[in-house]
Amino acid sequence: MTDSAAGTPNGNAGADPGGTAGATQGAAGGQPPLPPPYPPSTAPGRQPGADAPPKVVPTSADHALEIGRAYFPPVGSPDGPVSLLVHEFDEGYLVHAGWPTPEDPTAPPVSPGGTNIVITKSNGDVTTVPNFPPESAIAVYRQWYRPGTA
Repeated sequence: MTDSAAGTPNGNAGADPGGTAGATQGAAGGQPPLPPPYPPSTAPGRQPGADAPPKVVPTSADHALEIGRAYFPPVGSPDGPVSLLVHEFDEGYLVHAGWPTPEDPTAPPVSPGGTNIVITKSNGDVTTVPNFPPESAIAVYRQWYRPGTA
């Protein structure tokens, strides 16, 4: 990984090998301050989601819905979905939110965007896919998903 601003490895822009940690920009040596430490989930050599609970392989659409609830805001919360829906297909379960009908259908959505998730039937991998209609989201999943990398 490189820092796009400085082109240095691992995002350590301005890291001073001489050890002048905390030097401010314009201070002796002219080095910018060191970046904050890595968040625990992105530290080098640490597997993302290492603290996550073990994967659960869904046994039915209802079971996939229960697993999927952890990935969406509580149903009925402000700006949250009014329902969660499950679309079963040969490789897994697409879990997506059902949103209330807008008062003005010609107006843009209040909070556009978002994602759906697919829970793989074979191993319980959870993959996020764009908030597309089910058929399109499943097509994206089939293009993106690589077993054992989710």
